[in-house]
Amino acid sequence: MGSFLKIPAARPDGWIPGLPPRPRFPILRRMRIHSAEFITSAAGLPGCPAWATPEFAFIGRSNVGKSSMINLLANRHGLAKVSATPGKTRLLNFFLMNGSWSLVDLPGYGYAKADKGEKFDFNALAGDYLEQRENLRRVFVLIDSRHPPQRIDVDFVAWLGTTGALFSLVFTKADKQSAAKTKANIALFQETISPFLGVQPETLASSAKTRAGRDEILRVVSRSLGN
Repeated sequence: MGSFLKIPAARPDGWIPGLPPRPRFPILRRMRIHSAEFITSAAGLPGCPAWATPEFAFIGRSNVGKSSMINLLANRHGLAKVSATPGKTRLLNFFLMNGSWSLVDLPGYGYAKADKGEKFDFNALAGDYLEQRENLRRVFVLIDSRHPPQRIDVDFVAWLGTTGALFSLVFTKADKQSAAKTKANIALFQETISPFLGVQPETLASSAKTRAGRDEILRVVSRSLGN
């Protein structure tokens, strides 16, 4: 009879001596929100908190469901005011989450009921923050999943890609249609923005009503924090 190779017994952790080490993959635990506190509103970069706290900004065109999303992430109804008037947010609003990172509600890039000068000011305010805020870790761009690519969203994402900021696309209101329709609109948006970006950004689908996407967004935050 031929001889057989004797394989060493596996260690308790499953690794067999003599073989390459087993790869270790980080386990991303679900982030739990224990506290959410409004800190301040700023009308410009000088008014932003003077801290080194990591910041995660949320922005989208008017009526995309940004305030509802912030309340969902914080697990606190009414933390961010939900307005029936599109474009109501005109300041940088800072919220401290778990005492360790900040959620920043940015003015939308849509069409507010304001005179041209005021409209220009609060859109420039968001632009200044996104280009110059040193402790900005990631931007979450909220896009209405019910619609095919809108020029205003495409233009904003193309511009954001030039700033060097890390960002993810969050397609909201996914409960308003079938999963297949949401998936098709996301794919179409990715195809539309592809010529403007070197790398496709991470995409997530969400719903403030069903709470879908909440854990996934918080995992992205946790990953960016190195947790």
